[in-house]
Amino acid sequence: MEAPIYATGIAAKLRSQWDRDEGLGQNHKAVKFYGQDYESLKAACAQRGRGGLFEDPLFPCAPSSLGFKELGPRTAKTSGVRWMRPTEICSNPKFIQDGATRTDICQGGLGDCWLLAAIASLTLNDQLLHRVVPHGQSFDSGYAGIFHFQDCDSSELRSVLRFFDGKLLFVHSAEGAEFWSALIEKAYAKLNGCYEALSGGSTSEGFEDFTGGVTEMYDLPKAPRDLFSIVGRAIERGSLLGCSIDISDTKDMEAVTFKKLVKGHAYSVTGVDEVVYRGSPTKLVRIRNPWGEVEWTGAWSDNSREWDSVDRSVRGKLQNRSEDGEFCDFLREFSRLEICNLTPDALQNSQLKKWSTSLYQGEWRRGSTAGGCRNFPATYWINPQFKVVLTHPDTDTPGQPECSFLVALMQKDRRKKRKEGQDMETIGFAIYEVPREFAGKSAVHLKRDYFLTHSSTARSELFINLREVSSRFSLPPGEYIVVPSTFEPQKEGDFVLRVFSEKPANSVELDDEVSADLPPEVELKEGQIDQAFKNLFRQLAGPDMEISDHRQTKEACRSMINLMDTDGSGKLGLSEFHVLWEKIKRYLTVFRQFDMDKSGTMNSYEMRRALDSAGFKLTNHLFQLIILRYTEEDLSVDFDNFVTCLVRLETMFSESSSLSPGS
Repeated sequence: MEAPIYATGIAAKLRSQWDRDEGLGQNHKAVKFYGQDYESLKAACAQRGRGGLFEDPLFPCAPSSLGFKELGPRTAKTSGVRWMRPTEICSNPKFIQDGATRTDICQGGLGDCWLLAAIASLTLNDQLLHRVVPHGQSFDSGYAGIFHFQDCDSSELRSVLRFFDGKLLFVHSAEGAEFWSALIEKAYAKLNGCYEALSGGSTSEGFEDFTGGVTEMYDLPKAPRDLFSIVGRAIERGSLLGCSIDISDTKDMEAVTFKKLVKGHAYSVTGVDEVVYRGSPTKLVRIRNPWGEVEWTGAWSDNSREWDSVDRSVRGKLQNRSEDGEFCDFLREFSRLEICNLTPDALQNSQLKKWSTSLYQGEWRRGSTAGGCRNFPATYWINPQFKVVLTHPDTDTPGQPECSFLVALMQKDRRKKRKEGQDMETIGFAIYEVPREFAGKSAVHLKRDYFLTHSSTARSELFINLREVSSRFSLPPGEYIVVPSTFEPQKEGDFVLRVFSEKPANSVELDDEVSADLPPEVELKEGQIDQAFKNLFRQLAGPDMEISDHRQTKEACRSMINLMDTDGSGKLGLSEFHVLWEKIKRYLTVFRQFDMDKSGTMNSYEMRRALDSAGFKLTNHLFQLIILRYTEEDLSVDFDNFVTCLVRLETMFSESSSLSPGS
């Protein structure tokens, strides 16, 4: 462990938090992708004049930009591919012509329909569309072979630079001369390393990357009782809602039911209302077919008989909104509902109700913070921990006040790792009540014994190998701990944990405060030291009856001598060596206590418990550095390394104490 490295890690963490506090990563202050600045690059191209069109070194016209397996170099699917600019493909290319519509988004030879559905949803919301596809781009005057988009990968908006050199193997417009959808697909491929990385995914992933929101999914045959209320509150908060009918066979894709609903097709949910029908309150959901080609003809459609039994004034008010869509028998007809809850910066300023949001970046690292799920009690506690404080109930049920909130766990940058043969890890999370003795505190990381004796209050529905796992909860006011994890221990990855609450809620990452609680050292006078120890000292010391770090070459010995050398001579006398000896005996007692299998080594998780027992409280980041420095390749720690680590920690705290004011 080196203090400068630790300081650098803390500084980076603080810098990142300060950047976020100042708005970096939001729409008005996008993070530049690998530092590329659109305006600067475009200006540089303009200065070069004719023939100076932009060429992107980060996404070159090369086989590596297409893929690594089916679209890899020298494969059948990429044979004969030529890279061309839109100006070479047609005589009068357009970026966007007569607005963005679904006919601009035709799938090509890539399995990324999930992405295209998300792109299509943007065409229904001009504000969101122009966050992702900034205004003012064209192939007319000023064209420099460069375009830019903004994406919310991992909840950070990034300025993604694009120029289009590709033969239209993939997304294209029906007319063939409009290129915004092909460009945005290529921008997304650049962000993820190549086109092939986009094969396979869910619409919710695209929703989130374009908006920075959190998506929750509902299997409608198993819908919660308060689904109508959930949908209503989501619409109040400007969320994007989509519903669909599942298909059991690819042949059913786009099949039309006898009530004129299209299977596998994405519909938008635009509103909810309640009417009195034959004396009973009836909940209605308004849906919209974004492309208006086929309209619902079942119950509560525009001309259905059900409206005859509804009060005329209510019927008139609701049917006057018919251009917004049709009301339908929602739960009976649809299979799945997706709600993308938007962050406050993605909503219009006039939006009356907004989510309260918190976001944390975290990591699972082998040996230090990758503890796996609850099935692995010896290591589970080592996972990162986050506290959520719920104080404002949002329900009025007497005697049962509860707070609604969403927790979403997203693993980062996994598509990029497909080239390396890696894919999504299996992830999930659990929620626990904060122990009473730790209420109001953040400088604490709950240890193994707590999780052995307490069950979770709530948890994600599944551990699953999706990019994100999210769930909605309603819990009484109080303090709760969220523990995100991979299913198995030792699985590495970076993640983002987000909490969306309907009322303000505080959240913070839990971590031990760096401290040392060490027993006092007792230095005996030479006359108080027994003869047997004096004889041992004579055997180890030289003629000058002092032990020096020149004579003792092992790193552990040098560290010990430096720690105990109170007069700065580089040598230890009898009394100093006696203090050190007692210290080593104490270290040995701790080591034996946590060397559970008596193998002469500890694993990294036993190491952290041993450090805690020895009086050291360390942050996750500091412990990661210790694991990197003092463990072998199999993450084992022998006694020499254990002693060296403890001595250096004591030295660090001793020096820190001597430098502190008033010491």
